[in-house]
Amino acid sequence: MKKILFFLFTKSIGIYLNILSYLWPEKALQLAYALFSEPREGRLFKNKLPAILKEAQTNTFQHNNHFFQTYTWKGNETIILLVHGWESNASRWENLLPHLKKSGSTIIAIDGPAHGLSSGKEFSIPQYAAFINIAVENFKPQYLIGHSIGGKTCLYYQSVYQSTLIQKMVILGSPSDFNIILNNYIAMLSLNQKIAIRLKNYYLEHHKLNIDHFTGKLFASKINTKGLIAHDIDDTVVAFTEGKKIASAWKNATLIETKGLGHSMHDDDLYQKITHFLFEIE
Repeated sequence: MKKILFFLFTKSIGIYLNILSYLWPEKALQLAYALFSEPREGRLFKNKLPAILKEAQTNTFQHNNHFFQTYTWKGNETIILLVHGWESNASRWENLLPHLKKSGSTIIAIDGPAHGLSSGKEFSIPQYAAFINIAVENFKPQYLIGHSIGGKTCLYYQSVYQSTLIQKMVILGSPSDFNIILNNYIAMLSLNQKIAIRLKNYYLEHHKLNIDHFTGKLFASKINTKGLIAHDIDDTVVAFTEGKKIASAWKNATLIETKGLGHSMHDDDLYQKITHFLFEIE
């Protein structure tokens, strides 16, 4: 029943936007873009923080007209920065934290744009990468771990900023081709070509992004940092082939194929492999 209701809901929105595209095309574009770029889940409230985040020291940083939140679990001079994915927040790392804490490391998690306690309504990878860069400059982490679109943001960050501080990166269940994500959204709502073309042009005009070239595979090809890529063959959110694309271009990375973890990638065995990779534990 839920699937049927969701199908009817999305198609109803699509019909409305398609009609609107002929009457008020600019309004149709803005609504379509907002639905695509504004997360509907993942927000946090200061008075209702998850217990794991209450244990951490918090810091707020400014970037242009926005601010973003970080959470620090203090340890030694080895520092790990965690970057969550779409409609999530820093608490998504709760299951991984005990494994990382065994190393004694200082662990820092970040809330992305329009997620957690960070400001804004709109999410974008370049803005997220700018947040990461400020966090790297302030905390100077050696290791970077990202999940889903957060993983792709890590790839974008390192390909653009080329941080010499980052020694190793872990990318979990991350997409490569932005075009696939956008096309899936267009197909889900059954949007007409008029809106589809304008959406793609909007990214080029307002974000200076050619979405055909905005790929994790291209970002990875520019990275020399040692990497570990993990992707589940049963992932129904981001296809396993996306992880293979990234791995094919990242000359200094290894791909781990998992099964049965889905998109969340929560698994003690995988987390042990991640700690082995980071700290070279035999």
